Amino acid sequence: MMRPPLSSLVADLPSTIPFVGPEAQERSRGSAFKARIGANESVFGPSQKVMDAMKAEAMHAWKYCDPENHELKQALAAYHGVSPDNILVGEGIDGLFGVTARLFVEPGDKVATSLGAYPTFNYQVAGAGGEIVTCPYVNDHEDPASLVALAKKEKAKLIYLANPDNPMGTWWRGADIDAMIKDIPEGTALCLDEAYGEFAPAGTMPEIDPHNPQVLRFRTFSKAHGLAGCRIGYVIGEVKMISAYDKIRNHFGVNRIAQAAALAALEDQDWLDTVVVRVHAARNEITRIAHENDLEVVPSAANFVAVDCGRDGGFAKAVMESLLQQGIFVRMPGVEPLNRCVRISAGREDDLELLEKALPVALAAANG
Repeated sequence: MMRPPLSSLVADLPSTIPFVGPEAQERSRGSAFKARIGANESVFGPSQKVMDAMKAEAMHAWKYCDPENHELKQALAAYHGVSPDNILVGEGIDGLFGVTARLFVEPGDKVATSLGAYPTFNYQVAGAGGEIVTCPYVNDHEDPASLVALAKKEKAKLIYLANPDNPMGTWWRGADIDAMIKDIPEGTALCLDEAYGEFAPAGTMPEIDPHNPQVLRFRTFSKAHGLAGCRIGYVIGEVKMISAYDKIRNHFGVNRIAQAAALAALEDQDWLDTVVVRVHAARNEITRIAHENDLEVVPSAANFVAVDCGRDGGFAKAVMESLLQQGIFVRMPGVEPLNRCVRISAGREDDLELLEKALPVALAAANG
């Protein structure tokens, strides 16, 4: 039988998986990881209040979700001091990137990002037929001035910037982002990924201007709130920009349990504060372990630390592979010069004790 032909766009795309999940790696290894500190999840989990809300909602899982995400949007609007019409809830930031790409990008449109930045954004742009154009990191930072200059040169529809950054954990002050926003060319929108904002120093995220149609701000419950497995995030933007998402979004995409969990998480600021403190402590511990092995780290405002292995990407990959063999799940950036680092997520005390024992072994194996 003849297969129905794929669309020309999809047929021409390479087979790409932005991330190989730890579960797939565990299946290949034939055993579970001892420490899962590679995907920037919150190993500290959701709060008890959130778990209670999820359990209570589970009995209603036979119902479809509220497609308007009404209660959560009301709560988010109050939290951020904007109108509910400025907010769209979706299936995590990755899902929202997919809808954003469909909303703005036509085949051949240029989209500006940094070489080595979060790859799922690129994946979604490619799926819409867009062309990614890049500029390099500067001193391990995505560079706002370079991104704006690139967007002007290439007439880019979108600019992507994460603040704090993934995979390096570096960050810009809110004032620097504001200056970038003022320089964005007409016809271009900034996709500002603030997934790690809760962990950053005060003043990192600029004030929200709900009337600016050139800025879309993406937030998530996956990181600080410990709900990565629920797939729920949101975008904040100007009313008409946000209303356009309703034309193409998956209206029933966020399940009832995820909605209840996110609402409870937003209300439990004590747990959020606790997680932030524990993440800061874990970053300090990863830094200590790195220094004891004569390695440097990239200062981080996220829930991970990029550990500089001191040589090239091949050496860092050997270090990572040895850690994986020892049951420590970590990841690394994919392009030079960022790939001189291994990225290690904030872990519990027992996770980091395992890391402390495994890292010198990994360095010795890589040197061998």
